[in-house]
Amino acid sequence: MPFVTRYFIKTSLMFFVAALLCALLLVLRPFIVLPAFVVGLTPVYFHLFMVGWVTQIIIGVAFWMFPKFTKEQPRGSEMLAWSTYILLNTGLLLRAVAEPANAVQMWMGWGWLLALAALLQWLGGFAFVINTWPRIKER
Repeated sequence: MPFVTRYFIKTSLMFFVAALLCALLLVLRPFIVLPAFVVGLTPVYFHLFMVGWVTQIIIGVAFWMFPKFTKEQPRGSEMLAWSTYILLNTGLLLRAVAEPANAVQMWMGWGWLLALAALLQWLGGFAFVINTWPRIKER
């Protein structure tokens, strides 16, 4: 298993646990007093679950298992794979901070951080597509 695949899968498992923790906090909110930032965790929960867990486990396995690109570069560009990893995770972590902060305190800077987070995630997805597209070919 490639090193970058292990990183994607292990990171996805950590985000799965983080998503479950967010879900737990959201469910407990009506019953116990929690910090104000918990109000902003609903979109964070969905992003941690779908981008953090589902998308990253798919990307990690796809990088590992898709058909070979060439004999010299069987999995395409390792640099693009790492770029995908870094961009997706940086964007996801920025969103996990900015979304609850924006729900608690309306400040234009949080909105810009959310926009930057979305851009980083989009660029990460685009890097994955660029790296994977040539591996999808007819026999």
